[in-house]
Amino acid sequence: MSSPTTASAVARGVAGEMVVSSPGRLASRWTPWLFLLAPLLLLAVFTWVPVANLFFYSVTDWDGVSPDRSLVGLANYRELVTRPELFRVFLVSGYYLAASVVQLVLALYLATVLSFKTRFRNLFKGIIFFPYLINGVAIAFVFLFFFKPGGTLDSLLALVGISHDRLWLGDPALANPSLAAVSVWRYLGLNFILFLGAIQSVPGSLYEAAELDGATRWQQFRYLIAPSIKPILGLSVILAISGSLAVFEIPFIMTGGAGGTTTFVIQTVKQAFVFNKVGLASAASVVLLALVLLITWIQRRIVPDERVDLT
Repeated sequence: MSSPTTASAVARGVAGEMVVSSPGRLASRWTPWLFLLAPLLLLAVFTWVPVANLFFYSVTDWDGVSPDRSLVGLANYRELVTRPELFRVFLVSGYYLAASVVQLVLALYLATVLSFKTRFRNLFKGIIFFPYLINGVAIAFVFLFFFKPGGTLDSLLALVGISHDRLWLGDPALANPSLAAVSVWRYLGLNFILFLGAIQSVPGSLYEAAELDGATRWQQFRYLIAPSIKPILGLSVILAISGSLAVFEIPFIMTGGAGGTTTFVIQTVKQAFVFNKVGLASAASVVLLALVLLITWIQRRIVPDERVDLT
C-alpha cells in the first residue's frame, strides 16, 4: 500500500504531464490550418471573390467604366435567352469538340505505344509534349504564317502535286477546321502525359504475366491499360468539353473572330470591352460556368470515379 506522500507525488506528476501536453496537443491541432492559411487566402482572393463579383455584375447594367451600377435583376439573362445569335457561337465549339476527340484518340494511341519498349521513345515523348510548353500567342503567330496563302502549308501541298492556294483562315468552310487542328497540335502533349503516367502506373509484373499467358498487345490494352486509365480518361473528357466551350486565344489572335470563327469567350470579351456591356458579359460568363459544372456533374453521374485495383 502506497503512502500519502507517494500518492501526492504521483498526482503532481500526472498533473504536470497534463499541463505540458495540453499546449502541445493544441499546437498540433492548429498546425495544419496554419499551413493552409496562405493557399486558402490566395484561393479566396483570386477565385472566390472574383466569382462573387461576377455574379454581382451579372445583375447590373455596369459599363465597366462608370462608377454607377444599377441593379437590373435578371434582365441580362433574359437578353441572352431572347437573342439566339448570342448562343449561336456555341456551334463553333463543335469543331473544337470534334478536334478534342481526335486529340484524345491520338494521345491514347501514342501513350500506349511509347509505354512499351520502343526505339527513341524518350525523344518522341519530348517531341509530343513540347508544343504544350509553348506560349499560345507564339503558337498563333507561327500558324498565321503556316496557313497564309502561299505559305508553309501550301508549299508542302505543292510537293505532293496540290498547287492550288487556299484561304485557310479566310474561307468560312476552312477557317474553323484549321483553327481546331492547331488546338489538336498544341494540347496533344497534355493528354499524352496524363495517359502515359496512368499507363506506367500499372505494375510491370502484370504485363509480364500477360505476356507469359500469350496475351497480345490489344488484349493487354483491353484488360490492363483500359481499366487503369479510366479515371484519367474521365478527367480528360471533362477538360476537353470545358476547353471546347472556352476556346479563346488561338482564334482571337489568328482571326479575331472573323469569318464565322467567333467563340463564346471571344463574344463575351467583345461585349465587355468593345461594346461596354460588362453586365451582359458577366451574365454570359455565369452561363458558361454553369454549363461546365453541369457537364462535369453529368459526366460524374454517368461514369463515377471508381478506384481501380488491378493487383
